[in-house]
Amino acid sequence: MAASKHYDAIVVGGGHNGLTCAAYLARAGRRVLVLERRHVLGGAAVSEEIFPGFTYSVCSYVVSLLRPWIIRDLELARFGLEMIPLESSFLPLPDGRSMCRWADPALTREEVSRFSRHDAELMPLFSQAMSKIGRFVRPIIDSPVPVPTSLLPAELVRLLKLGRHFQKASVDMMELRLKLLTMSAVDFLDEWFEAEELKAPMSVSGIIGTFLGVRSPGTAYVLLHHYMGEIDGAFRSWGFARGGTGGVSNAIANAARHFGAEIRTEAGVERILLNGRRATGVVLENGDELRATQIVSGCDPRRTFLGFVGPDHLPDEFVRSLSRYRYRGSSGKVNLALDALPEFTCRPGEAHLRGDIAIAPGIDYLERAYDEAKYGTFSRRPYINIVLPSLVDSTIAPPGKHVMSCFVQYAPYDIREGAEHWPQKRDAFGETVIDTIEEYVPNIRDLILHKQVLTPWDLEQEFGLSEGNIFHGELTLDQLAFQRPMSGWARYRTPVRNLWLAGSGAHPGGGIMGSPGALCAKAMLGSGRSG
Repeated sequence: MAASKHYDAIVVGGGHNGLTCAAYLARAGRRVLVLERRHVLGGAAVSEEIFPGFTYSVCSYVVSLLRPWIIRDLELARFGLEMIPLESSFLPLPDGRSMCRWADPALTREEVSRFSRHDAELMPLFSQAMSKIGRFVRPIIDSPVPVPTSLLPAELVRLLKLGRHFQKASVDMMELRLKLLTMSAVDFLDEWFEAEELKAPMSVSGIIGTFLGVRSPGTAYVLLHHYMGEIDGAFRSWGFARGGTGGVSNAIANAARHFGAEIRTEAGVERILLNGRRATGVVLENGDELRATQIVSGCDPRRTFLGFVGPDHLPDEFVRSLSRYRYRGSSGKVNLALDALPEFTCRPGEAHLRGDIAIAPGIDYLERAYDEAKYGTFSRRPYINIVLPSLVDSTIAPPGKHVMSCFVQYAPYDIREGAEHWPQKRDAFGETVIDTIEEYVPNIRDLILHKQVLTPWDLEQEFGLSEGNIFHGELTLDQLAFQRPMSGWARYRTPVRNLWLAGSGAHPGGGIMGSPGALCAKAMLGSGRSG
């Protein structure tokens, strides 16, 4: 066994949240070590050259929620972060029509008016309303969540400030907020728009990170959660990181190293060392023991508490609450290396392919995809969100070649035969995705040089994501804010003294935002909100 070496903090997991926490701690002068089990940093926000010459954003594939104050605090542009805004959102339709929403409102108005003049008129008003409420609730995702049951003076002051903040809202804003908290994404959009061709691709933001359908109550809020993206201060902006989503993680890692953090890859943690109910260090998979004053887990709650700690070292009620926390991974990923740019028969050319492409031709189509998942099978005609980042980033594919990244829903972790049977179904799942794309790009199979298919089981086995959920737990209302991951434990502390939770299973949740890691570090350092 190697001799122990003492650190102020050891961060378990080199995902973007763990790295963010490490960077803030190191910037404050703490001696920090980050341990990553895989050979590459990033967790689910990772770039890998799986096929020679082609770099895949293997799991997460676009950036929208990365907090501007983290970019500023950690000087991420200085350390290599470069964002490329998405220029469009394209909907191909099987009947040969299509719709493209552009960054230019005038172009979007023209596109939408071909389906509904009413909707074209309302689009700017809808965007203004969502941006306004997004800015209104933004302090919630940029600050530690208040503890509503606490009687501590500091918590009472925090609750009072939050209450005053909401008192400032107009009646219309309060009504809109109530609808977002209770309605389905489709029902909410029905109050604004009439064209299904517009509502269907907009509604899918409400199901990302959940095992719900677009008509399920509560998905309207999830739609808002994904609507709160910012790039360089531009509200509701989505983009690519140059070099893939691993570009975000690598920039944060570079900042952490600059501030003095030590980072090790291929350094898997077997368990957390305990002295009673106090964390004192970690044992690596190779048997080495490392000591630290504080331990931070960037992994999900199940892996952290039932894996690294063990239920015998936790209060019974905490373990019971943990068992009720839902993961239910429902999505897979298919990454393709292409010999040439694909051409959609409904609209030739490439300008409309420089953003995201939604295979979501109708609300009934999306609900049927969900129905299949409810009964334990992957969707035979799934919702697919496609991006071709090589169109705007020449670093990830050879000249004239392209990377196609496909986020696919639904692919339930708990398939009918059992999750362990996913390897036997992986090829069929991948073929279903390509079959679906083929309806819009007839020659897609002729272009494929390499295919990577990741099921929820693969995401669990390779990336340590329980039930394949890249958000470390469903983004449903009962698992957000002061109930993430559970009531009483939403402020990054855990029942194990000196053990902290900094991953997406902590407030404010999933997405490439960095807030859980940054807010955890601020809690450890004794500071308050962001900025």
